[in-house]
Amino acid sequence: MTPPNASVPATPPHSPRLLLWLVAIGFFMQTLDATIVNTALPAMAESLGESPLRMQSVVIAYALTMAMLIPASGWLADRFGTRPTFIGAIALFVVGSVLCALSPNLSLLVAARVVQGLGGALLLPVGRLAVLRTFPGEKFLPAMSFVTIPGLIGPLLGPPLGGWLSEAVSWHWIFLINVPVGLVGFFATLAVMPDIRGRSPDRFDLAGYLLLALGMVLISLALDGVSELGLRRATVLVMLVAGFAALAAYWLRAARHPQPLFPPRLFHVPTFSVGLLGNLFARLGSGSMPYLIPLLLQVNLGFSPSESGLMMIPVAAAGIFTKRLITPLIQYYGYRRILVGNTFLLGLAMASFAWIAPGEPTWLRFLQLVFFGMVNSAQFTAMNTVTLKDLDSTLASGGNSLLSMVMMLSMSMGVACAGAILDIFSDLLAAGGPGTAQPAFQATFATMGLMTTLSAAIFWQLTPATPHRPGERSAAADLE
Repeated sequence: MTPPNASVPATPPHSPRLLLWLVAIGFFMQTLDATIVNTALPAMAESLGESPLRMQSVVIAYALTMAMLIPASGWLADRFGTRPTFIGAIALFVVGSVLCALSPNLSLLVAARVVQGLGGALLLPVGRLAVLRTFPGEKFLPAMSFVTIPGLIGPLLGPPLGGWLSEAVSWHWIFLINVPVGLVGFFATLAVMPDIRGRSPDRFDLAGYLLLALGMVLISLALDGVSELGLRRATVLVMLVAGFAALAAYWLRAARHPQPLFPPRLFHVPTFSVGLLGNLFARLGSGSMPYLIPLLLQVNLGFSPSESGLMMIPVAAAGIFTKRLITPLIQYYGYRRILVGNTFLLGLAMASFAWIAPGEPTWLRFLQLVFFGMVNSAQFTAMNTVTLKDLDSTLASGGNSLLSMVMMLSMSMGVACAGAILDIFSDLLAAGGPGTAQPAFQATFATMGLMTTLSAAIFWQLTPATPHRPGERSAAADLE
């Protein structure tokens, strides 16, 4: 007799290798689109008649939508099957891309980014589930390592490609290039994606999901409302209180619900609790840097979109290189020493951008970007791995989904927080007359760096001797 929660046997793909390529391309589309927009924001602002310092909602809408949908991705795949869900994800992503390109104003562009984020949120989780069922056991991690390589290339190509397209053609083509790739992915999914679905998926905790989503949206909108939305302070305060109340209500409900979205037992694992909180607060700063750096280069230093995009290549390249070095360091020094020390270095690297000036030598700016890319990559790898490494098989799926949600949520909140701080400093320094952009950027980088440095206190709570077992590797470590 088949267990109630067993999966329907997969319809085998024509080639398991082709399935890996399909999921890898989907992950590449997701990561490319998360970074390609940043260097084009000033060009978008000029085209739409907006201030380039108040375009962060274009980034926030995409990341926040992804964070909201991740908790439901597994249930959707079990309920409707991996093939229909993956096809639907590609369709939403392509339709959202077309709507972005056709948007005549900022409000419609943000709404289109929400549609695009709905598709992007499902590409990796559903693809990862298909890979897990097709490559079980010891074959899964090598398969996921193959899938995540294009995801590392996306941030490498995104900024220069976005800058070049917005300068050579127009910013609209940043979104239109997704159409042919999406069409190929659509037909490839029909050919190679196995149709896997749960025999009897658990009842979805809709009320809990709505509470969780409401809390995330209200907090992010409150942070964004300080600057771009122009909300009054009383409104921002009410939204913050309501957002935290919704999150508190969710966790109180989860404690007594038989099948919550995320089991509260996850937080009985000390390394998971520390790693998740550390991920949230450390990423508030580092998640804002892909938004702040191109903005600084174009608005303050006069770089063209393509030049600012090229300047982001050292960050991504150094990050890919560092992934090979961080595991031996963790094995030798342990998680606590690495994460506490590296968090301080990451905060200092972020704050150092406050001293970027027009007369700075190019080689010094290059080294600064390389150093930031190295410590940022080391931070992500160590945080992701320590968060999941002690979870047993019954908690691994929920823990991985919660970590993925927090990663996207912190990116959204980080950009919103950076935008609010930049707007506050811009207003405070406006009395000084023209030329106040540079001091506002300096104060913002220093503040975000300080916030990141303070999060080292969270990682100090790890047990001093928490070595990385030889051969241990989490697939989540490859997601960035």
